[in-house]
Amino acid sequence: MRDYDEITAFLGEWGPYQKVIFFLLSLSVFPNGFCGISMVFVVDVLEHRCSIPGNLNLSEAWMNRTIPLEQERGKLQYSKCRRYRLDVIVNLSETFPNPDSCNMSEVEQEPCLDGWEYSKDQYISTIVSEWDLVCNNNWKGPFSTSTFFMGVLVGSFISGQLSDRFGRKIILLGTMAVQTVFSVLQAFSPNWVIFCLLNFLVGLGAISNYLAAFVLGSEVLGKSIRVTYCILGLAMSCTIGYVYLPLVAYFIRSWWMLLLTLSFSDLLYVPLWWFIPESPRWLLIKGRVQEAEAILRHIAKKNGITPPEVLLNDLELEDIKARSKQPHAIIHLFKTGNIRTVTIINFVVWMVLALGYLGLSLSTPNLHGDDYLNCFFSGVIEIPANILAWLFLKRFSRRFSLSAILFPGGVVLFLVQLIPSNLSILATMLVMIGKFATASGFTMIYVYSAELYPTAVRNMGVGTSSTASRLGSIITPYIFYLAVYHEFLPFILIGSLMVLSAILVLFLPETANIPLPETIDQMQKIKG
Repeated sequence: MRDYDEITAFLGEWGPYQKVIFFLLSLSVFPNGFCGISMVFVVDVLEHRCSIPGNLNLSEAWMNRTIPLEQERGKLQYSKCRRYRLDVIVNLSETFPNPDSCNMSEVEQEPCLDGWEYSKDQYISTIVSEWDLVCNNNWKGPFSTSTFFMGVLVGSFISGQLSDRFGRKIILLGTMAVQTVFSVLQAFSPNWVIFCLLNFLVGLGAISNYLAAFVLGSEVLGKSIRVTYCILGLAMSCTIGYVYLPLVAYFIRSWWMLLLTLSFSDLLYVPLWWFIPESPRWLLIKGRVQEAEAILRHIAKKNGITPPEVLLNDLELEDIKARSKQPHAIIHLFKTGNIRTVTIINFVVWMVLALGYLGLSLSTPNLHGDDYLNCFFSGVIEIPANILAWLFLKRFSRRFSLSAILFPGGVVLFLVQLIPSNLSILATMLVMIGKFATASGFTMIYVYSAELYPTAVRNMGVGTSSTASRLGSIITPYIFYLAVYHEFLPFILIGSLMVLSAILVLFLPETANIPLPETIDQMQKIKG
C-alpha cells in the first residue's frame, strides 16, 4: 500500500506551484510576529505621580513638596501612589512660606485622589495612562497581556480539532479574519474590560491561523521541503514581523494608533482565498477523493507535469474510506505508556519555551537602554537563531540539537545577576543570548513534535502541545512582575526551567532520517 508521499511523487518536490504556496503561506503569518509582542509598547508603564489640582494657590516650592520621597530599589524617588494630605499642605503653606523649615515626615499621607500625571517623554499614551492601571490597579497591566495568551490557549486547543473537522484552508483564512476584525476594533476600545475581551479574541485568531498554516504547508509541500518551510518560511516570516514592530512603534507613540496601523496590514491577505488550496491529504482522509484528485491535477498542470490517468487504485480507495471512519480524540495522546510519556515531556518543554521566549521578549522595558532598540535587537537576533535551528536539524539529531541549544541558553540567564550595574550593556547581551536560545528552540520543537507523533494524531499532538505552551504564556507577564521583589529573579527562574527542559529532551526518541509513524503502535520508544 502506497503512502501519500508515494502517490503524489509525480508532482515533484519544488516546482513552481510549491514555491508560490511556500511564499504565500509564509507571508500569511507575518502579522503573528508583532501581534502579541505589541503589548510591549501598548501596556508599558509610564513614569507617573499623583496629580495635584492647580487651584490650591500653592507656591512652586510647596507644589514640589506635595509628593513624598520613598526608597525604591536603593534609590530615593518621588512616590507614585501617595501624596501628602492637601488640606494639611495648604495650612502649612500659610504658616511656613519656606517648606524647608517644616518637618514633612510628620505630615499625614493619602492616595492619589485626583488621578495621576504621566510623563510624555516616551509615549503620548498607553493603556496604562488611558485607564490609570497603576498603584492598586497595577495588576491590570500584566493581566491585559495575559488575556491575549488566554485567547492563544483556547485557540491552540480548538484550532486543531476545527481544522481536522472543517479543513485547513477555511480555518486558516477564517481565523485570519477574526484576528484582523478584532484588532481593528481593539484600537477603539472604550474601556479596559472591552480591551481585554478583544485582546482575547485577537489571540484566539492569531495562534489558530499559525497552526493551520503550519499543518497546511506541511501537507501540501514535499517531505524534503517541510523543515525548510517550518523554519525559513513560517518562523522567519514571524521574525520579520517582530522586527517590523519597533520600527512602526518608534514613529507612532499612541497605543490605539499603533494597534490600528498594525491591524491594517492584515487586510492585504484577503486575496489569499483564491490562491491557497485545501490540503489534498486532508481531503483524502475525509474520503473526498474527487476534490483531492482535482487539486493534485491542478498542481501538476501548474508545474507543467502530465499526471497519471489513475491516481488511486481500488485498494487504496477502500483503505482511504476505512481510515476516514476511524476518528481519534485527545485521549489517544495518553493511550499507551510510551505516547503518554512523550506527551507529558512535550507539554513541559513547550511550556518552558513559551515562558522563556515571551518572557524575554516582553522584558524589553526592564532592560537598560532604549526600548525600541532593545525590541529591534530582540527581533533581529531571531534571524540567526532560525538559521542555526535549520542547520542543526539538517545535520544533527533532533534530541541533540534541541538540548544543545537550551542548556547553554539557560546557564547564560543565571549569569545576568552577576553583572555589575555599570556594565548594563553586557547584561543586555546575555539576555539576548538567552532569547536567541529560546527562539531557536521554539522553532525546533515544532518540527520535532510533528515527527514524534503518528499521522493519526499528529495535528492533535502539535495542537495540544501548543496549548500547554500557552499556559506558560499566560503567566509570563507576572514572571517579570517578580522583579519588584528581586531584580534578577525572573532570569533565574527562566534559566532553571530551560536547563530542566534540556535534560528532559534527552529522554525523547530520535526522529531524524526515520520514516514518520502512521499509527500509535509504530511510534519510537521513549529512552529510559
